[in-house]
Amino acid sequence: MNDNHSRSLVIGIDAGGTRTRAYLAEAAPDGAVLGEGVGGPANALSTGQAEVIRHLSAAIEAAVPPEHRSAVRAVAGGFAGASRDAGRRLAESCLRAALGGAGIAAEDVAVYGDIEIAFAAAPGAPTDGLVLIAGTGAVAARIENRRRAALADGDGWLLGDAGSGFWLGREVIRAALRALDGRGPWTSLVERVAAHYLPSQGGPYLARERPGQGERERLRALIVPAAYAEPPVRLARLSPLAVAAEEAGDEVAMALLDDAADELGATVAALDLHDDEPLVATGGLLGPAGPLLGRVTARAEEMGLQVVPVRDGGMGAVALARLLSG
Repeated sequence: MNDNHSRSLVIGIDAGGTRTRAYLAEAAPDGAVLGEGVGGPANALSTGQAEVIRHLSAAIEAAVPPEHRSAVRAVAGGFAGASRDAGRRLAESCLRAALGGAGIAAEDVAVYGDIEIAFAAAPGAPTDGLVLIAGTGAVAARIENRRRAALADGDGWLLGDAGSGFWLGREVIRAALRALDGRGPWTSLVERVAAHYLPSQGGPYLARERPGQGERERLRALIVPAAYAEPPVRLARLSPLAVAAEEAGDEVAMALLDDAADELGATVAALDLHDDEPLVATGGLLGPAGPLLGRVTARAEEMGLQVVPVRDGGMGAVALARLLSG
């Protein structure tokens, strides 16, 4: 690409609560992705404005070499925290500042919520349908004309996010604690949770029978304070333990994964559904290789929906930027 004026370029940005990804692409609908950059978190509401600008700048400048910046015609940024007006305005201000700092004077700049770019990542960048995101959190939305029209859940770890990675991780440790004090059936999750929090305190607890009461009380006395010593949202890190335990034949873990899928299905069902419309599914639990994709797909098909798994919202942001560029 020696002549920067021979074709137009666009930038798509997926700015989340964990990291920011920026993509440089040709503006043509079937054009190539030419560059990618990564920066820190850029949640429009929970990350400081200076940090958002800095992390956006890092991602954009890594994705777009200086010699290509004058060819950028449109930029679409999808931001966590930008679903409502206040977050959207803040995100746009930060994005324009980062673009200006990089010397990019795009003709069209638009900000979307992370839900909207996730939906746009489906093949053909559809205009209307449903989207379900299940990663650390969980939320479903109806999209109309590529904008969010209705929302279900997304209420955060304390009040909602049913079926999310946090929700599942919390259920994993609860199942282990119930097994230890006798309120629930024995499960291999005990050893897996012990190994997570107490790698030097574990033991052969994968057996079907409980160890003695003294050993069970000792483990509870160590696991509970270890869990409380971390920020609550880190319970999401326990969700893979349920997947591993199910693969080993653990019925308790299997039931937890079924329950998570039921919760996500109920979140989708809370929206106004239409037969044969797409349900775009993404997030760590629902992407193309997500551990809950099969279960959620089965539930969605019972509701007459067509599940379309996508890796993330990055390519959705690129698709929206291409539409902006005309």
